[in-house]
Amino acid sequence: MKIALVGYEANIKNRVGSNQYAFELIKAIYQLDKKNQYTVFLPSSSLPDLPKERKNWQYQVVSPRKLWNIFGLPRALYQQKPDIVFNPGHYSPLFSPAPLIVSIMDLGYLRFPEQFTKPIYWKLKLWTGLSIKRARHIFAISESTKNDIIEYYRVSPDKITVTYPGYDRDKFNIRVKEREGEKVKRKYKIKGDYILFLGTLKPNKNIEGLLEAFKLVASDQWLVIRKKKPVTSHRSPITLVIAGRKGWLFQSIFEKVKELSLEDKVIFTDFVPEDDVSVLMKGAKVFVLPSFWEGFGIPVVEAMACGTPVVVSNAGSLPEIVGEGGVIVNPYNPEEIARGIKKAIDNKDDLIKKGLKQAQKFSWQECAKKTIKVLERM
Repeated sequence: MKIALVGYEANIKNRVGSNQYAFELIKAIYQLDKKNQYTVFLPSSSLPDLPKERKNWQYQVVSPRKLWNIFGLPRALYQQKPDIVFNPGHYSPLFSPAPLIVSIMDLGYLRFPEQFTKPIYWKLKLWTGLSIKRARHIFAISESTKNDIIEYYRVSPDKITVTYPGYDRDKFNIRVKEREGEKVKRKYKIKGDYILFLGTLKPNKNIEGLLEAFKLVASDQWLVIRKKKPVTSHRSPITLVIAGRKGWLFQSIFEKVKELSLEDKVIFTDFVPEDDVSVLMKGAKVFVLPSFWEGFGIPVVEAMACGTPVVVSNAGSLPEIVGEGGVIVNPYNPEEIARGIKKAIDNKDDLIKKGLKQAQKFSWQECAKKTIKVLERM
């Protein structure tokens, strides 16, 4: 088969979320499939860490970059005449000469439109809707995302295949060296124990709720449970490390830090390279992702694979991904998030064991195998 692969999402230097998904999936397809002929279409030259060209794997840079999906990419596709067009993302070409297959991360913008700026909201809504309606088949990164596609777009379940993302098993594992951890901690000015959040700074991540929960942890003021008995707290000094680049509508996060007087207890690292991420994961007392919605949550799997207890919200795909390998909390209740952190610390041995087992369920190789099988079937 001649497969046109849209590589736009993967060809970005500092990859997060959908960029990471596209990049890792493309790498795994390259490793597994030496039979089908792939042309990867890009708006600019391929980055050095993308797979090298070979007999069945070529890159084609298409211009103009501006309005690429509307003009440049469709024209190139009609010239090549592929058997199928696969876009591991939702910004698909406006026109396609062959059946279109797309990947959808999540539909959180439909559930929480107030968490997006108007330009971002309309871009997501229009392009995702167009991609879903024009696609011959759809890959969803979780059952949660699949169910949302069915609910919001009335798509037949037979038209959707769930392909869970994976993680880099060479980087994210329990063998990360402690010496490397001290070096990375110095780099980001982290002293002592810390709780880790990793993700883009934007409203759906619920960082403000996490800050309120951390205030309870840091100030030793745990919620009094129903019987009005205090919950025993973790007393050693602890820092909250918020790792990730700025997204949108993030200013209120910094205002919340000041409001709660946590300036000396919260560290913002900005974007963290993947080599540092694994070390930060391994060294954290707890990894917390209290999002209002997630299509998957790769960092959660990475943390479990590193042997770090995780606390996640009961929203979107997170309970599906974590299973029994983590503590699940209500994202709208900071006191419950605080109790979840306490529980994760107190039960770390059991959670580490279960988390390691849960993480093994996710593999880029398996994701790629299922993807290739569907592409060949089309």
